[in-house]
Amino acid sequence: MLRLLIKTYYEKSTEAYQNKLVKNQIEEVNNVYMTMRGWRHDYHNHMQSLKAYLAMDDISEAKVYLDKLETDLDDINLLFDTGNIGVDAILNSKISLAIHNGIPVDYKATVPKETTVTDIDLCVVIGNLIDNAVESCEKVPKEQQFIRLYIGQFKEQLYISVSNATNETVRKLDEEYITHKRGNHGHGLKRINLIVEKYDGFINRKNEAGVFVTEIMLPL
Repeated sequence: MLRLLIKTYYEKSTEAYQNKLVKNQIEEVNNVYMTMRGWRHDYHNHMQSLKAYLAMDDISEAKVYLDKLETDLDDINLLFDTGNIGVDAILNSKISLAIHNGIPVDYKATVPKETTVTDIDLCVVIGNLIDNAVESCEKVPKEQQFIRLYIGQFKEQLYISVSNATNETVRKLDEEYITHKRGNHGHGLKRINLIVEKYDGFINRKNEAGVFVTEIMLPL
C-alpha cells in the first residue's frame, strides 16, 4: 500500500512538473506571436519614418533605422506554424535549440485545429520525444547526429514519428522500452506510454543499428 502511494505521488509530481514546463513554453511562444503582430501593426509607421529620412536625403539614418528593424526581426525565429499554438511553442523552442547546437533536423509538422487530445498531453508527448532524441544524439559523434520529425493527419489519426541517431541498445521489457540510464529519459518514456494509453492510441518503437524510431497514432 505504501509503495502504491509513493508511486502515485511520484507520478503526479512528475506530471505536474512537466505540465508546468509546457505552460511556460506556451507562454513564451505567445509572447513571440504578440511581438510579431505588434511589428506588423507598426508597419505603416515604419514606412512613413523611412520615407521621411529619404525625403531629407538622410541616407545614413535610414540605414540605421533599417538595420534596427532587421535586428528586431532576427530575434523572431519561428520554424513551425502547425496550426496549434501549444505544439508550435514546444517545436520552435526545442528544435531551434537542437539546430543551434549543430544537430541536423529534418522536419514537417501540421496539426488539425480540433483534436481529442488536450494541448498539454500533446505537448508532453512531443516534448519528451524530442528531448529523448536530442539526448541520444548528444552521445554520438557530430557527423552521425540527426533527427527526423514528422507530424500530420493520417485518416482519422494524428501520426507522430521521430527518428534519431543513437549508440544505445534500447531493450524491451514487459512491453516497455528501457535504457541502461535511469532518470528523466525513463520517466519521459513512461509519460508517453501513459498518455498514448489514455487516448487508446498506438505506439511503436524500433531500435535498429544506429537509429531509434518512435511512431505514435492518436485518435482525432
